[in-house]
Amino acid sequence: MQITKAMELVASSKFRRAKDRAEAVRPFFEQTYKLMAEIAAEDPYFNSQFVHKRTDNEAMILIVIAGDRGLAGGFNSNVLKIAQAKIDELKAKGGNPVVMPIGQKAVDYFEHREVKILKAYDHVAERANIYLGIQMAEEILDAYKRHTSVQNVEIVFTNYVSPISQVAQSMQVIPLTNLAGNHPRKCAVEYEPSPEAVFDKLVPQYVAGLLYGAIVESFASEQAARRTAMENATDNATEMIENLSLQYNRARQGAITQELTEIVGGANALE
Repeated sequence: MQITKAMELVASSKFRRAKDRAEAVRPFFEQTYKLMAEIAAEDPYFNSQFVHKRTDNEAMILIVIAGDRGLAGGFNSNVLKIAQAKIDELKAKGGNPVVMPIGQKAVDYFEHREVKILKAYDHVAERANIYLGIQMAEEILDAYKRHTSVQNVEIVFTNYVSPISQVAQSMQVIPLTNLAGNHPRKCAVEYEPSPEAVFDKLVPQYVAGLLYGAIVESFASEQAARRTAMENATDNATEMIENLSLQYNRARQGAITQELTEIVGGANALE
């Protein structure tokens, strides 16, 4: 009980900091996405390699963000189940999934599976920054551009909803389909040398912001899940101690009563 209570307090402390980081990164991601939507809506003939779907391709890059430690309820298993389901679905179609695991639990899981790993990252969530997101984005986009067989890039992470609710989900990163439809109104801005060139320069920043935001969201979710799990474990341990103490006291009282009865019986026999 003392250990789980201490882990609950540590998770609570980390959770508050992670929640602040998650809220701070959202405006950057939202503004980048809005600007890209404006560019895509500006030109009816807009064309970019990151917008159109690649047809008849069989490969997929799957980014999976899990935790570095356990004892967090179903946090890790929920993410890994979604990722494994996507991998199994693609393999059933004859596809070739490539995974980028982030977090020790994700790395350990996929190292023991028959799946190709693009690059593994462990113990980076707590100290993650936008520069780490940029590094990951460059590796992913480089692989996407070099391998024309890669149809799409998806990310599986845990979205922080509230201290008691964290939802594991998947999101498509590339291609950015239906982007223009999310911002139908045009703006009076001229892009040089072209909208496509500016858009392609923004994509790495967008992917970096998305990755960094997903890592921070997952870390906040992990701490919230661990805090809840440790709180439940502490409550269960407290209840167990109370029940055992009650049983012990009853047994001790019964033993004392039995001894007193024997002493009184012996004294009466001597009289």
